[in-house]
Amino acid sequence: MKRFLVLLLLLAGCTTGKDAAQIGAGDFYLVAPGGQVKIRYAPSERKELKGLEGESLLEEGKVVKLSDYAGKPVVINIWGAWCGPCRTEAPEMQKIFDAGTQVVGVDVKETSKDHPRDFMKDRSLTYPSIYDASARSFINVFRGVPANTVPSTFIVDKDHKVAAAFLVPVLASDLQSVLDELAKE
Repeated sequence: MKRFLVLLLLLAGCTTGKDAAQIGAGDFYLVAPGGQVKIRYAPSERKELKGLEGESLLEEGKVVKLSDYAGKPVVINIWGAWCGPCRTEAPEMQKIFDAGTQVVGVDVKETSKDHPRDFMKDRSLTYPSIYDASARSFINVFRGVPANTVPSTFIVDKDHKVAAAFLVPVLASDLQSVLDELAKE
């Protein structure tokens, strides 16, 4: 009888309820082997990042969508005006954008648009950023990434499959080798 109960409990633990996240075989889900914070994915290992879109911080009424940049590699930076390391990182993202690589910011955990807009204005940031106050887009799109991992930067290839994930603050030079490799693909 004990064996039967143990088997029943194991089987119950392996099922998914109707509220469980459904992730397709080709969808991105972060796994950080050995606790890595800088992760590179070979082309055969890459998974697509789907559904990233949200209200623009820079243009009232506009929606910023990753899909608008089809066929291009994109650097996606998760940031917040409240985040100390983001103050150093944001101008680095602008350097990448000014050099010709598409950058999309995702501003999370804000109580008002005023703070992140001031943050962008004070630093002369012109790349598009999504206003994601509740971090709902972040949680739904960047599956497996802890909600407190800010700043984080992801680089997707031209098919919008994740080529690299950086779960720490970065400089433009940290991303350049990945961008150079993607340019050759």
